[in-house]
Amino acid sequence: MRLSRYFMPTLKETPAEARIVSHRLMMRAGMIRQASAGIYSWLPLGFRVLKKIEQIVREEQDAAGAQELLMPTIQSADLWRESGRYEEYGEEMLRIKDRHGRDMLYGPTNEELVTDIFRAHVKSYRDLPQLLYHIQWKFRDEVRPRFGVMRGREFLMKDSYSFDFDFAGARRSYNKMFVAYLRTFARMGLKAIPMLAESGPIGGDMSHEFVILAPTGETEVHCHRDLLDFDVLGSEIDYDGDLERVVGRWTDLYAATDKKHDPASCPVPPDQLVEALGIEVGHIFYFGTKYSKSMDAVVAGPNSEPVPVEMGSYGIGVSRLVGAIIEASHDEAGIIWPESVAPFKVGLINLKAGEAACDRASDEAYAKLNDARVEVLYDDREARAGAKFADMDLIGLPWQLIVGPRGLAAGVVELKERASGERQELSIDSALARLTG
Repeated sequence: MRLSRYFMPTLKETPAEARIVSHRLMMRAGMIRQASAGIYSWLPLGFRVLKKIEQIVREEQDAAGAQELLMPTIQSADLWRESGRYEEYGEEMLRIKDRHGRDMLYGPTNEELVTDIFRAHVKSYRDLPQLLYHIQWKFRDEVRPRFGVMRGREFLMKDSYSFDFDFAGARRSYNKMFVAYLRTFARMGLKAIPMLAESGPIGGDMSHEFVILAPTGETEVHCHRDLLDFDVLGSEIDYDGDLERVVGRWTDLYAATDKKHDPASCPVPPDQLVEALGIEVGHIFYFGTKYSKSMDAVVAGPNSEPVPVEMGSYGIGVSRLVGAIIEASHDEAGIIWPESVAPFKVGLINLKAGEAACDRASDEAYAKLNDARVEVLYDDREARAGAKFADMDLIGLPWQLIVGPRGLAAGVVELKERASGERQELSIDSALARLTG
């Protein structure tokens, strides 16, 4: 993509309403634009990142055996009355009426709707387990939406739901999602620590928040240092096998947010305890028969007796992750994208647009990168070099390939790695070989 034709309305000044790093940088980089309080339009650069994150989430859900469907944003209030949550949910639920006077709502979550789908079609324990998910926009009418996409009213969410015949099956489904979440966040360049969360009236140890460490986080995290060194992606996962050992490796070590941390009873020696800030990016939760009993989602057991199914729900804030990654990976100049979610891999900078040799070398490099299917944003604008460097650092692409008249006269271009700031002078063929891998 040529930057001269790309819709990327960057800002030099930080908008007054942007109070945290991710909100400031997303606005300045031209990734989003506020439509109303807590509701944003995703502009081309931001939308590319959002889709990259969504695809990683999708791939890991599929690998774990979950099946994708798509449920609507607008739901019938009657389903929520069945579960007893319509009145209980509070003012965060946006309640509306259709033209026939029927009570409807903009879904903040989907337990009721997915349970209704399940009960209409699954009648026997032989058809279990089932693990369904979708990636859909949701709405919660926050009283004070803030922090950009980190706490907005409209947001993109992956939520999956498991249906099992008994607790042992529910545990297996829970473990699958536990491991899938670890892999999902690791693929995005994030270090996510599972923290034991409130499990409500059911009790037990099957509720975990996944928290990424970030210097600008909103949650205090206390965990064993060894958790930071675990290699999530170093081995293959057999989702049909026993995952208890994998889950146990993570849950046997201490990890707690400030809500659950008690310094007096913490079992970790001070020299092994990491205390930092973090951001919640996912939550997995077993709730047993809470919805299956109230909504009559039962299957016929081995003796034909009706058995309410065991359920769990598993959420990842897809749009929230865009902001969370920025909070965890930035510097004073701007965003530093992990390559797996970057909107483009390479920023190609022509320092002297209009000069024949620079144009020719830049155009040839652009063509070769495109031919190699490397995503490249080509800054072909007639602008000052300083402005081009500032924009590239702001939007945070992993690599910058810099073509200038002095370098070309010496037979070299400059290759800069955004994360480390390391610069190398290479022949253009060597630089392209490095980028195309």
